[in-house]
Amino acid sequence: MNALIRFVTVTLVAWALGSYAETADLVIVGGKVITVEAAAPEAEAIAVRDGRIVAVGDRAEVDAWRGENTIVIDLEGRVAVPGFIEGHGHFLSLGRSRMILDLNDVESWDEIVDLVGAAAEASEPGAWIQGRGWHQEKWREVPDDVVDGVPRHDSLSAVSPENPVLLGHASGHAAFANERALARAGISVETDDPAGGTIVRDSTGRATGLLPETAATLVSRVLAAELATRSEAQRATEFARQVELAGEEALAHGVTSFHDAGVAFAAVDRMIELDAQGCLPVRLYVMLSEGNEALARNLERYRRIGDFLTIRSIKRVIDGALGSHGAWLLAPYADMPESTGLATISPDVLAETARLADLHGFQLATHAIGDRGNREVLDVYEDAFDTDVDDRRWRIEHAQHLHPDDVVRFAELDVIASMQAIHAASDAPWVLRRLGPERAESGAYLWRSLLDAGVVVTNGSDVPVEPISPIDSLYAAIVRNDREGNPFFPGEAMTRAEAIESYTLSNAYAAFEEDQKGSIAVGKLADVAILDRDITSVSTDEIAATAVDMTIVDGVVRFVREGQFPAIEAVARCQW
Repeated sequence: MNALIRFVTVTLVAWALGSYAETADLVIVGGKVITVEAAAPEAEAIAVRDGRIVAVGDRAEVDAWRGENTIVIDLEGRVAVPGFIEGHGHFLSLGRSRMILDLNDVESWDEIVDLVGAAAEASEPGAWIQGRGWHQEKWREVPDDVVDGVPRHDSLSAVSPENPVLLGHASGHAAFANERALARAGISVETDDPAGGTIVRDSTGRATGLLPETAATLVSRVLAAELATRSEAQRATEFARQVELAGEEALAHGVTSFHDAGVAFAAVDRMIELDAQGCLPVRLYVMLSEGNEALARNLERYRRIGDFLTIRSIKRVIDGALGSHGAWLLAPYADMPESTGLATISPDVLAETARLADLHGFQLATHAIGDRGNREVLDVYEDAFDTDVDDRRWRIEHAQHLHPDDVVRFAELDVIASMQAIHAASDAPWVLRRLGPERAESGAYLWRSLLDAGVVVTNGSDVPVEPISPIDSLYAAIVRNDREGNPFFPGEAMTRAEAIESYTLSNAYAAFEEDQKGSIAVGKLADVAILDRDITSVSTDEIAATAVDMTIVDGVVRFVREGQFPAIEAVARCQW
């Protein structure tokens, strides 16, 4: 018996030292670990095996997991955080944005005309020219002949007479078309405005080219129909390239999971194919974006929960964007008193979506930016919650401008405020113009008010509306300045800990995944971002300069910033 006890004791000690136990595939040591775990918010090291975290603690604890083949990442003073979760973005649009004209940084209409003109010269006659990212509020100057703040199409059409042109607004809630594109879509002085959209016209009734909200689909569906005539191989190749490019961009910014806010069934089918091939570069949480009839036919067969592809949410859009005067307001715009914005669908339509969501076990996530839009969504949700369904975790996407009375309703109804802090920094100048100072102060981007009321507030970028940079959004949430560095109602700012949680554990909760990701804890998925500095202690100015040096997904290094960790090579999930 004594011999047996001695054998068992030696065996247990050896196991603790790692000689008998399964050793770790990967250990991370030599820096600080921000765990986002309330019980132990900081640690020194992490051990990973088979894509899961098996140890978190001090270095001695984790060193016990080291074996002959264990990969050791020495942080050399860097900081490890949970892999960032993009709480609201558009994955395929991110990839596509790298394949068309990038207009995010243009500073004038003339610059857009020059870029389109150059593209037309390089294109075959009849070929579509696409771009996105322009925003008239960012321009240094605008021509004299503007309508609704945007020029007429004449100068753009002059440099692209043989090519239809469609340029998406940065908000995603408007587009601009040249004369050839308008003609392809059959838009003339006789064309009626579609429901939920406006064909902007000059004093003669002629379309200027600006197409807010659903009016943009008059042209985009023609483009889509023409692109659909390509071969299946061409379409599949383009789709895979969009996924590859989006994945590269996400991983370079420490994003390991991505809430894809609005995907059609056809695109989801391709995602399913890539997932089966092991070719999704980051974990996708997909919101289906279809009409009620299509949802009723298909929801049951699309619901799935997986490691890299989960489909259990529905995305609807009840209003537009504030920048394009499309957000649905309770009172008229300060700078357009004849308008209160647009309802892109009726509350009755949303109520039917809510019924379908409950019937098939789906989360409902509704885009609402204006205070009227948010109130209408809360009303629909409240009516739906009379039914006996547990743990819905329904969301309002953006929740940018609220009537103060509705803050408590988010809390009472347990509705998640899925917000994007970076929008406050970008939008601040025109928020004041659109709403006036009083309504802006009482209702715009109420992060602090919502958090204090007990609401789950998540974070994201709405990429490609904004760059896919968690650091930019964290800085915006903490500092609460506009792009020029001016304070923008700083009383609504988040603490550093709240901001980090909004991009990690809160986003995991918003996808029913808090047991799998969002913090660094034993048993969770080994998704980790490594930063070059400690964002919890550096000066606020330094937060903005923080770089992502490495991204780990499923315990495998997927991105290494150039010049960092020279002994470690990133490995792609799929050989494209």
